[in-house]
Amino acid sequence: MRVSREQMVENRARILREASRLFREHGFAAVTVADVMKAAGQTHGGFYSHFASKDDLIAATVAAAMTGERSGMADLETWTDAYLSTLHRDHPEQGCPTASLAGLMRQQAPAARGAMAVGLEAQIERFAAALPGGDHAERRRDAIGRWSAMVGAVVLARAVDDPALSDELLAETRAWLSEKATG
Repeated sequence: MRVSREQMVENRARILREASRLFREHGFAAVTVADVMKAAGQTHGGFYSHFASKDDLIAATVAAAMTGERSGMADLETWTDAYLSTLHRDHPEQGCPTASLAGLMRQQAPAARGAMAVGLEAQIERFAAALPGGDHAERRRDAIGRWSAMVGAVVLARAVDDPALSDELLAETRAWLSEKATG
């Protein structure tokens, strides 16, 4: 049975969504092509009509996940609070791809690393544009510092098995960023 072009596009989008969710939750190495295809409701054999390899899938997933991160910077304080929340910490499969995947990128193929770079550049520019005052270079510097602190706090909060320390990392980073905004 022949699949329409529209259905192929829809299938690919579903595969990328499920791959993104699985990679964010489990990492690249722990997720197989078969896992992704099963989660997407597709057969393993259908994978190769969409991607040349798992590396190709990883690069496409990173690109899609990073370009999909476009929401929520209208109110920076609310967005920061949501980002540095226990809900975000506890659900990497639904959260920011940068916090979930950046630490895994060093071992990935150049195409995946390139997709991360393009996505990260766009995130920094969106963040800088949302910040008040200063010229572009000052806002960009502030955006890089704030974004690095936020992503780092989530990564560290997810890395420890001490709930009090994990909560403290999120809360103190929120407090520090709030002080920076008012000071």
